[in-house]
Amino acid sequence: MSMLRLITLTAFVTIFSFFLPFPEFFVRAEKVTAPTLVVRAPWARASIGTRRPGGAFAIIRNQGEVADKLIGIETPVSGRAEIHRTQISNGIASMAPAGPVKIPANNEVRLAPGGLHIMLMKLTKPLIKGKSFPLTLIFEKAGRIEVTVPILGVGARGPQKSN
Repeated sequence: MSMLRLITLTAFVTIFSFFLPFPEFFVRAEKVTAPTLVVRAPWARASIGTRRPGGAFAIIRNQGEVADKLIGIETPVSGRAEIHRTQISNGIASMAPAGPVKIPANNEVRLAPGGLHIMLMKLTKPLIKGKSFPLTLIFEKAGRIEVTVPILGVGARGPQKSN
């Protein structure tokens, strides 16, 4: 092996190994993939201060042959994050914890306004339009998937473009 090839290979390995502890360097915020799960188009609504809960949304696609379950959520912007379901009874909307959410094989679950969504309670700081925050989704089989959640306006209905 020539000296130039050896130096080039050594430089490549050195530069590449620097990024191994930082897998998020290789991940686009709009789409994060685990072995069988893809989380697309995460977003949240801006909050009005920290006294009221915030909401976050995404599309979770299971590309595998076996169902999985969303069993937990963690984020530094919330003291407690849960999946909630919006229910309408006698014309009045209410929200309640949904518990673990099944992600069927070869199917997707949409976390969207008016349905299943991530409720961010006990906000530790305001959710400000134009900023973003990390959110970790914890699955029974796929484990932990971290996404970067962009914050849209208070009345946003979703990102303009969905991957």
